[in-house]
Formats: sequence, C-alpha cells, structure tokens
Amino acid sequence: MTLLNPLTRLYILVIIITFNELKNIVYRVIMYSKKLKKFYKIISRMPASSILIVGDIMLDRFIWGTVSRISPEAPVPVVWAKSESFMPGGASNVANNIRCLGAEAHICGVIGDDEPGRILVSELAKNGIKADGVVLDRNRPTIHKTRIIAHHQQVVRIDKESDIAVDKGTINTMISYIRSKINSVNAIVIEDYGKGVVSPCLIKELVCLARRHKKIITVDPKEEHFNLYTGITSITPNRSEAENATGVKIKDARSLQKAGNALLKILKSESVLITLGEDGMALFRKNMPCMCIPTAAREVYDVSGAGDTVISVFTLALSAGADMEEASYIANAAAGVVVGKLGIGICDTRELKSYLRKIRPDKGIREKPGRYFEPGLLRSNI
Repeated sequence: MTLLNPLTRLYILVIIITFNELKNIVYRVIMYSKKLKKFYKIISRMPASSILIVGDIMLDRFIWGTVSRISPEAPVPVVWAKSESFMPGGASNVANNIRCLGAEAHICGVIGDDEPGRILVSELAKNGIKADGVVLDRNRPTIHKTRIIAHHQQVVRIDKESDIAVDKGTINTMISYIRSKINSVNAIVIEDYGKGVVSPCLIKELVCLARRHKKIITVDPKEEHFNLYTGITSITPNRSEAENATGVKIKDARSLQKAGNALLKILKSESVLITLGEDGMALFRKNMPCMCIPTAAREVYDVSGAGDTVISVFTLALSAGADMEEASYIANAAAGVVVGKLGIGICDTRELKSYLRKIRPDKGIREKPGRYFEPGLLRSNI
C-alpha cells in the first residue's frame, strides 16, 4: 500500500476539519431556527398580557440643541436650544416598553401637583398606558430629569426629586388600587429607584398579594431593599447591585456564581437574572446550572433605560408562556435594541423580531460561566 505524502495528508486533514465545522454551523443554524420560531410565538402572545407596574414614576425631559462656542462666564459650552421632548421615565418607562410590545400596562405610582406631573400623565395617556393608579401627593414634586443634548452628546443632566418616604395615606391608596387590579393582571413589576415610593409596607403587601393570587412578580431592585423582596418570582439586579447585596465582588466566573447563588438563597426566588452590561447576562435558578447569555448589543450609543427594558420584556415574556431561559434571551435582545438608540430607548415588536433574526446562531444561551467566560474578564469566549 502506497503511503500518502505529508502534503496530501495535510489536505485530507483540512477537508475533514472544514467538513466538521460546516456540520456544526449547519446544526447551529437549524437549532436556532427552531428557537426563533418559539421566540416569535412567545412575542405573538404578548399582546394578550396585562402587567401592573408599581414604583417610582418620573418624567424624562430632553432639550436638543447645538454648541458653537464656550461661555465667557465659565469654561462650559453654550447650548443653543432648538427643541424639547418628553418621555415617561423610571417605572413609567417600564410601562412604555410593555405597551410598545402590544400588552396592556397599568401604572401605579406618585406624582406631585406640578407641571411635570401633568405632562407625565399626558404622556402616559398618549402612549396608551392606564394611569388610574397614579396618586397625587401635594407634598412632593414629580420626579423629573432634564437632559441637555447637543450634537448627539449629553452635555448635562439636571434632576429634581424627593427621596423622603411617601406618607402612609398615599401608600394605603396605592394598596387599595393594587388590590382592585390583582385579578385582572398576569404579572406585577416592582420598579424600585429608591425615591421613597417603594416602602417595606408596600413591598410586603405586593408580595403577599402576588403569592396569594399566583401571579408572576418581578423586581428591578434597589440594594437597600434586598431583604424585603423574599418570595418573589425573579429579580434583575445589575452587577453593582448584586455585589452590594451579597458582599461578593464579581470579578470572574467563580465570584459570579457565588453572588448569584447567594441571591437565590437570600430571596428564595425562582430565579435571579444578573445584568452585566457589555458582558451580557447570567441567569440563576434553583438546582440548575448558571446560564450565561452573551450581550446582543452590536453598537452602544446610550445605556439609559436598558435596565427598564430588561425587566419589562423579561416579565412580559414570562406572562406569555416563556420559561426563564427563553424570557432572558428575548430580554437580552430587546436590551441590544435600546442601547443602540440615543436617549431613553424603547423596543417595539418589529425591532425585537428583526434583532432576534440577526443574532448569530452560536450566540445563544450558554451554560457554566467557568467554561464560557475568560477568568477575571467575564467576557464570552464564543
């Protein structure tokens, strides 16, 4: 038998490797196509859902202009204002994201007796958000944030707010409204910005009501309140919030796993979804491996409101029949859409479907952070 020369053997080896890699690519494409059909089915069911959002509602104001000189009074740019726009912010932005995906959104929060409050109620109505749970408190200002933007860059942000706890009478009015709505909604989102609305009394009542009526309840948290969220369905802290709540510095796969499991133990929740910015997300569930989801973002212009998008789409997907993995993946894609927009972005059904279709098949849900993340970097190897 004639022995093959080294060059021929090399050619054969290259052909075998190329064929196997091609098989893997085809397999991943087929598997992702099946996933995509399931994702589309979940998204198509979203408009049938009704979600109650409770928390710190606020108004986002944008002043758009140009800069051509520096002020003679101080070393700051002079912005020539051309136009202004308004958007619902905070818990209102969660409601806006839910409404944009076709579902019914009910908002419960507090505003002041002022012009920003009236503008916020008007903006909610324009977006089809049911604001009958918004309570007027004459002792507080409406929380509003003014962003001055020139040449697509934010120059400065001005905030007006109160972080004093809302009085008991206002909380009782909110609780009465929530009780009246609990049977007609599929899920509750607690949006806690730490501005005084989400109190221990309110959280306790919300969790009890949700468990009694078997409703999904999710939380976008403030770390000071982590010990109050026990018994929820899921929570979506960012890296910093997870670190502060657990005392674990997330610097590699092992510490990520430790922080996620600690939160599961503290909260006794069904899952914990830690958002990691450009490093994606990590989903933790009881007695199951961590699922690491690489970021879906292609270009990042503005991260404002990305956390609101994650909690809204994650909750909406769960209410539409998704499991935790599917809901996390869809929420990750939605976040990828909004960070590619300037200002407080939202994601509609068309954008979400389009973005899911563009994600590479091998960028799917990954197991075991130690295997898929480089130690110390929390960055996907894939």
